[in-house]
Parts: sequence; structure tokens; C-alpha cells
Amino acid sequence: MTEVFIYDHVRTPRGRGKKDGALHEVPSVRLAAKTLEAIRDRNALDTSTVDDIIMGCVDPVMDAGAVIPKAAAFEAGYSTKAPGMQISRFCASGLDAVNFGAGKIAQGADNIVIAGGVESMSRVGLGMSGGAWFMDPSVNFPAYFMPQGVSADLIATKYGFSRTDVDAYAVESQQRAAHAWERGWFDKSVIPVKDQNGLTILDKDEHMRPGTDMQALASLNPSFQMPGEMGGFEAVGIQAHPEIERINYVHHAGNSSGIVDGASVVLLGSKAGGESMGKKPRARIKAFANIGSDPALMLTGPVDVTEKLLKRSGMNLADIDLFELNEAFAAVVLRYMQAFDIDHDRINVNGGAIAMGHPLGATGAMILGTVLDELERRDLNTALVTLCIGAGMGTATVIERV
Repeated sequence: MTEVFIYDHVRTPRGRGKKDGALHEVPSVRLAAKTLEAIRDRNALDTSTVDDIIMGCVDPVMDAGAVIPKAAAFEAGYSTKAPGMQISRFCASGLDAVNFGAGKIAQGADNIVIAGGVESMSRVGLGMSGGAWFMDPSVNFPAYFMPQGVSADLIATKYGFSRTDVDAYAVESQQRAAHAWERGWFDKSVIPVKDQNGLTILDKDEHMRPGTDMQALASLNPSFQMPGEMGGFEAVGIQAHPEIERINYVHHAGNSSGIVDGASVVLLGSKAGGESMGKKPRARIKAFANIGSDPALMLTGPVDVTEKLLKRSGMNLADIDLFELNEAFAAVVLRYMQAFDIDHDRINVNGGAIAMGHPLGATGAMILGTVLDELERRDLNTALVTLCIGAGMGTATVIERV
């Protein structure tokens, strides 16, 4: 198998996913194009040599539809020889785009692939693409369908995480993200989004609330108690896990991932591809895996896929220097740390989606880039990146510095 290397990565800042967010007026295709322009320009990339552009997009409809990476390539001025493809595995789409590209290179089909994702959640609302999973009883009954927030509260209840636990984790995420931004640790890879006149629209993650404290979070009501109790989804969770008598509702907007806009890309290549670009690799894709997991708990897939990936790659937890797990909800990360007895100083060390937001299709590639930069900053070697996924799945990737 051909070795697969990471040569570079960039991302946009995350804009608040509301109509008054800084990136609301920037269409999805333009966000994606900005990352393609940046990865090309900073690597002096001949785009006629790009074998594929693969982007995750969870809701590829409206201005995010019609194979958005190919459309973005047109807008970015890429060679028409560069093809494009969009994929979706819900929240892991951006990481799976990287893994898909890595697989093509490993098999010798491609030499240079740009992979990542985009989501404009202020313009294309969550769930706008519809789907049988939550609309067709023949599917959602056996899937124990419920809103993800109710599943997060089910996880917190089953594994013993209190409101204090999840709020304390959220406060720490905000503090870590603010600290990283203040120290300039994201400057290397975050590109400003500018308008047609060259004026900067946004150059820093907009969703952060660094002044968040336990008192502020304590004032927030649980977000998912009403759909759980009034919508009947608590009964669905208890049917799947009868050991639980009732769900303790602990999640709210302050300890859950933020709805934001953003895009990200990773430049992948074989050794020959890197030589053709005149670039030295920063890391290699060592291994990756996917798995299906408990559909009612839904968000525990990172635990299952990590076990699968480590076993298949002949690695163990001690081989991993840093972990990066998307902060969909605080209980997701707390359960992961509990399951593997991981210290908090090894995981999400610069905060995560609770503080900075989760632009669904883009997040996987974003957090891979974040942890690569941190490996370099700390002069460490190996990281594991993973995300929970709707309907009960998990995706994980191990990268290793070169």
C-alpha cells in the first residue's frame, strides 16, 4: 500500500450560524472556495495535478447542493481537470472525506487529493435535506430514533454525569479555546474570510464566550427535557435501555456544540505527489476506521471505533499522545475519557465545538488540522481524531508526524 501524507491544511474561522452571524452572507460555495484558494496559494499548487477534491456536506441542498466541491473549484479558479465529489456521514463527513481520499491514494488511484468539508448552517438549516431516519416509521422505530440531545442526556444518565460535570467541562472548553486564540496557536491555519473588496469579514471564531462560568451556565434550562418528556423520546430511550428509570436532563446550549458556518481542507498526497509539488510532508495517515454503534445512545461511537482502530492497527492507548474528539455534547467527551481513563490534559487541549462551534460537514477536517498543529507545537508524535455520528456510528483516524 502507498503511504499517505498530509502536506498542509487550512480552515475558515467559524461564524455564528444565525442570520446576524458574520458569515451568513457568504454562500457555502464561497466558503469552500476560500479554503481551496488558500491551500493552492500557500503551496503554489498546480491545480491541474489535483486528482480529486472531496468534501463533506451534511445538508447538500439549496446553495450547498449540486456537488459543492466541484462548484467551489470553479469559483476558486482551479483547472477544469480537477474533479469534485461530496459525501455525507453526518458529523464525521469532513474526516471521512480525508479518509476516503487517503484510501484512494493508498490504493495508487490518486497522487494528490484535497479533502475536507463545508457547512453554512445559517443559510441551510440543520436537517434541511430531510431523510427517512427521522421521517419514516419503518426506519426510526428499529433505529430508536430520538433527537441527539436526548441521546446525550441518556448517556449522561447511564454513565453518571451530573449537570455540574457537563457544565464544568463546557467552561474548560471555553477557557482552553480562548487561551489558544490569545496565544496565536490557531493563526497558522485559520484563513480570514474577505469580501469582494478585500475587506475582512471574519478572522476569528465568532461563537466563543470566554467569560462563561459555572454561574452563567447554571441559569440555563435543559434544552431537551421538553422533547424527551412531551415528545415521547424519553420512553424510546428507556425502551432501549430499561436499566434507566428516567432520564436526567443536563444538556443545554452552553454545554453542547454551537451551530456555526465554516469550511476546511487538507492537502493529501503520496510521496510522489509531494515530490511533484516540491513539498515535504508534515504527517502520515497511519490508520482509520468506521463502525456502527448503539443507535439509542447514538453518540458513543467514538469509544467503539477507537477500540476497533487500535486493535486493527496493533496500537494501544499509550501510543497516542493527543486525542481530539468532537465536542458534540459534553457527555460525549466525558464518556470517552471515562471509558479509556484518559486524562483531560491529553484530549481537546485547545477546546472544541462547545466553545468554537460545529460546522457539521467541515468539523472532522478542522479538528484533524487542529491536533496536527498541536503535535508540532508540542513536538509530539501521534494523535487520534474521532467523532460521534447521528444514528449511532463512529469514525476515527490516527495521524503520525513525519
